[in-house]
Amino acid sequence: MTTVTATATPVPPPPQGAETYRLALPSTATAPRIARDFVTSLLGLSRHRNLVDDARLCVTEVVTNAHRHTRTPLIRVRVTVNRKQVTVSVADDKPWALPTPVTPAARTAPGAIRAEGQQDSGRGLVLVESLALAWGSTIYGGCSPSHKTVWFTLSEAKSEVAGRWSP
Repeated sequence: MTTVTATATPVPPPPQGAETYRLALPSTATAPRIARDFVTSLLGLSRHRNLVDDARLCVTEVVTNAHRHTRTPLIRVRVTVNRKQVTVSVADDKPWALPTPVTPAARTAPGAIRAEGQQDSGRGLVLVESLALAWGSTIYGGCSPSHKTVWFTLSEAKSEVAGRWSP
């Protein structure tokens, strides 16, 4: 059994007065479900029920990407919650496997293998980008990178503007 210890700090830094929760889980096919349930529980308890659906979708996508596209033995999820927003970061040990959303234009470009409705992958980060107030990735370790974090921030204000907010 391999033991991995690392700490990932999301970008932007947690706002003052925020609470931070961490989950470390093995990189298995069940990791996205476990992370989704973890985030759902936290948001239900922290009065961010309006963000639960968006958060479930986004964390599932980011954890699935970490599981599928890296050989990291451990996926680390960090959730920072304050009264206005939630930032979720997912860390893995493959710093150079950076996420890139596949835009609709790229899916329909010459040489695209499948029609847009038949594509098996590549749409998840486009969803994250459309739902999140902000998202990105950060590489840690300086000249010898050790890991990366993919993060997204959800906000009650963005949900309200997008018409998904319900009192």
